[in-house]
Amino acid sequence: MLMLILSAMLVLVLAACGNNNKTAETPVKESEANAASSAESEELTIKHKLGEAKVKKNPQKVVVFDFGILDTLDKLGVPVTGVPQANIPPYLSKYEDKDAYKNVGSLKEPDFEAINALDPDLIIISGRQQDAYEELNKIAPTVFLGLDTTKFMESFKENMNTVGQIFGKEAEIQTELEAIDKSIAEVHDKAAASGKKALIVLSNEGKLSAYGPNSRFGIIHDVLGFAAADDKIEVSTHGQSVTSEYIAEKNPDYLFVVDRDGAVATDKDGAAAKKTVENELVKNTNASKDGHIVYLDPNYWYLSGGGLLSVQEMVKEVGESIQ
Repeated sequence: MLMLILSAMLVLVLAACGNNNKTAETPVKESEANAASSAESEELTIKHKLGEAKVKKNPQKVVVFDFGILDTLDKLGVPVTGVPQANIPPYLSKYEDKDAYKNVGSLKEPDFEAINALDPDLIIISGRQQDAYEELNKIAPTVFLGLDTTKFMESFKENMNTVGQIFGKEAEIQTELEAIDKSIAEVHDKAAASGKKALIVLSNEGKLSAYGPNSRFGIIHDVLGFAAADDKIEVSTHGQSVTSEYIAEKNPDYLFVVDRDGAVATDKDGAAAKKTVENELVKNTNASKDGHIVYLDPNYWYLSGGGLLSVQEMVKEVGESIQ
C-alpha cells in the first residue's frame, strides 16, 4: 500500500514539473516570436541626396533602376521584383526573364503604371532617374543611391552600407568592401610605381570625349593611382569633346577606352570604337607603341559602375592592364 501511495505521489510531482517547464518555455517562445515580428516591422529612416525615406527593414517587393545596385543585391542574394529590362549587362542577364521579373521601363523612362501595379515596398534609383524622383516617391519610398564621382570610394561605400542596413547584410557588405580595398591598394601601388600617365576616353558613334580626375571614370586616377596625362579636363557627365590630334598631343602612356556603343548594343564587337580610336595619329602615341590601348568592359564602366561586382571587376581590369 505504501508503495502505491509513493508511486502516485511521484506521478503528481513529475506532472507538476512538466507543467512548470511548459510554463517556463512559453514566454521564451513568445519572446522569440515577438522579436522576429519586431524585426520584420522595423522601419528605417534613410537619408539620401534627394531627401529621406521611411523604409521597412528587409522590404519584400523591391524595384531597382541602378544596375550597380542590382549587381550588389544579386551578389548578396537579395531578391528583386522589378527592373528596367533594356540594355541589362550580360552578367545580369537572368533579370531579362519577363516571367521572373517585372519590366518597369527603361533607365531614362520609368513605366509609372507598371511600377504602381507592383505596389513595391521600395524603389532604388540613381542619376539617370533623378528627374522622376518625385513621381516615383508618390508610388513607394524611393531612395537615391547614385555615385558622387568627386569622392568615388566614399560615395560607393556609403551606398553599400545603406544597402546593408536596409537588407540586414551589414556583415556581408563589410567583408566585400575589405576585399575591394585590398585589390585597390595592390593596383594603386602598381600604377603609382609605373610612373605612367593615363588618358580616359569615351567612344560614341565616331566621336571621342575625354575624362579626367573627379570625373565619371576618374576612379582610374583618383583611386587606382594613375597620373593624368591632362589634369585640366572639364568635368561633366558627357566628358570633354576631343579629337585624335588632342590625344596625340597629350601622348598618354596608357589610353583607356570606354566603348559606349558596345554597351548599348550597336557595336558589340568593338569594331567601330577601334576604328575611331586607332587612327594614324593615335598610333604614334606611347600608349599605342607599347600596346597600352586598353578597351574597358562598358558593361561595368558605362552601365553598372558602383556595385560590389562591377567595382571589383573595374579594379581588376585596370590592374591586369599594367605592364
